[in-house]
Amino acid sequence: MPRRKVLSEDLRSRIVDLHEAGKGYKSISKSLDVHVSTVRQTVYKWKKFSTVATLPRRGHPVKMTARAQRRMLNEVKKNPRVSAKGLQKSLAHASIFVDTSTIRKTLNKNGVHGRTPRRKPLLSKKNIAARLKFAKEHLDVPQHYWQNIQWTDETKIELFGKNTQHYVWRKKGSAHQHQDLIPTVKHGGGSIMVWGCFAASGPGRIVVIDGKMNSRVYQDILQENVRPSVRQLKLRRGWVMQQDNDPKHTSNSTKEWLQQNKIRLLEWPSQSPNLNPIEMLWHDLKRAIHTRHPKNIATLKQFCEEKWSKITPDRCAGLICNYRKRLVEVIAAKGGSTSY
Repeated sequence: MPRRKVLSEDLRSRIVDLHEAGKGYKSISKSLDVHVSTVRQTVYKWKKFSTVATLPRRGHPVKMTARAQRRMLNEVKKNPRVSAKGLQKSLAHASIFVDTSTIRKTLNKNGVHGRTPRRKPLLSKKNIAARLKFAKEHLDVPQHYWQNIQWTDETKIELFGKNTQHYVWRKKGSAHQHQDLIPTVKHGGGSIMVWGCFAASGPGRIVVIDGKMNSRVYQDILQENVRPSVRQLKLRRGWVMQQDNDPKHTSNSTKEWLQQNKIRLLEWPSQSPNLNPIEMLWHDLKRAIHTRHPKNIATLKQFCEEKWSKITPDRCAGLICNYRKRLVEVIAAKGGSTSY
């Protein structure tokens, strides 16, 4: 809150004189254009200290003046990644010497807090424009259109990867005891790559990919799983398949295969995993798998297939039902990153 303007001693003396003449607080306030509470406080101080002069203030004079605060907030706005020590050095150049703790407290009072930045795909101007165009063009598409889309994607699931946040209750000094540790191994202890699909009616097939994935392997996966999943999910005639712009998906051979098999694609903006609701299912799947603590790749594959089959149709329907909200957020962000 900005500091209030200090009344002059002359004005305070006039307040006291009017009070001694028998005028009430409201009458004084109206005649001198001063707030009633200010009049009351001035009279109170005069009665208590017998003076209208400014009394010595308690404590050390404030170093972080309003001007210094504005300077610091502007610097944080220009460079959100600047450290407290960096701000301290910048203020020192302006002959403002304060501790880093004072800087943090001042920023907090102004509603600025240190937070871990979210990790989001790097968006170029072209990506942002394409995302905004996609959102605007599909904002008013009827709900039954989204319900007739087969959403697809691939993801990597690590055996001992950091897929979820873990907590442990422990005493001070026991951080390195065996029961309070989360064991890690190089490269996550191994991993599997999976392809999956789903629609509003439920989860489709999931495939564990053996070996390196290329365009040929991707086309084989589509050949064996897309149409069976369409029948399983009971998609209507005119169904559309969604895929991202991974090079394996957009290669000439894959484009030719899709045309030969008469598979219609949803035109998709690059760098837009937050527009694909299957990402939420991947999150659910990884969390469910790691609550069972798989010990090797074989059990990792087994748990992956088991947990995928247990994803409920209601969960899938909910993701599609709320899809318009994703488009609204993209438009609100002018094509930039969103909370999804």
